[in-house]
Amino acid sequence: MPDLVAEALARLDAVEPVLCAFHEVFRTPSLDVDPSLPFAGMPIAVKRGERSSHREALVAMGCVPIGLTTTPDGSTPWQTWGRNSRGLTRNPWNLDRTPGGSSAGSAVAVASGVVPLATGVDGAGSIRVPAAWCGVFGLKTTSSERAAVGVFVRDPSLLATYLGITEVSTPSAVWSTDLGFAGVDDEQASIAWQAAAPLRPRPVPLSLEDPADDWFAGRCGPNPGLDAVFETADLLLTPTTPGPPHGHDGPGARINTALTWAFNLSGHPAISIPAGFDSGGLPVGLQAVARHGREADLVAAALLISGAVKVAPWPPRTPFKRA
Repeated sequence: MPDLVAEALARLDAVEPVLCAFHEVFRTPSLDVDPSLPFAGMPIAVKRGERSSHREALVAMGCVPIGLTTTPDGSTPWQTWGRNSRGLTRNPWNLDRTPGGSSAGSAVAVASGVVPLATGVDGAGSIRVPAAWCGVFGLKTTSSERAAVGVFVRDPSLLATYLGITEVSTPSAVWSTDLGFAGVDDEQASIAWQAAAPLRPRPVPLSLEDPADDWFAGRCGPNPGLDAVFETADLLLTPTTPGPPHGHDGPGARINTALTWAFNLSGHPAISIPAGFDSGGLPVGLQAVARHGREADLVAAALLISGAVKVAPWPPRTPFKRA
């Protein structure tokens, strides 16, 4: 167990000067862990400002936190993801692009191979967007509140352990490119659609209302359009983001949470699954949304798709590249 933590800290030291994923590093974490626990000795990263109860639950499963990850600082508008008090948190696949936010550092810590699991909080897509743009799995759990806790992983089998799921079955799925209102780039849609093939999704003419006004007003609750979808299928599939990761100067007028934040208002669990890479070599995510409390269907989708989608070797080990 100490070896796993030492390896994580060594990897952190190697990439942190470039990627800036950590707000604080715990150099002497407690290694007094019961070896019978499901995550015994696993080094993890924890999102700065996250609920202590989530961190404590993972420690109770045997995890060893090695640091707090970066988020945008308080002086930065939410659109300019990836800035924090220590400088830019950079996307490992292209240093000139953002990793997404606000759980930026957690996504980078997993994508760059520092830790196998990191925590996040998703209030509009703050786990799923950086997961998509960093090429990792990002799960948000069912919640009665707009913000939900979750995790980033590279190995989808860890999700089953995290959730205490012992059995999964192949879920049925439907597909919507844009939920009826979002402007999605053709390449993002095409790559996500191809990745979804193992689930054999059925396209549906979904026309939800843009949730922007409800999100800014904090109006959470049932969504009749989504309720109708889940009467006929276990999963709703979409691209995770409408476009690729933007530069560090921000996204401009584009709302990159367009495909994610409706499910924060409705409380449905959702996951971003690595779908492949675009023509610029940047990761693309496939989003799966499930019925309340049916995270097992998300894990099933992640396992099935991860076995079929072939992506470039990672984490990126050779010099991180610029555009």
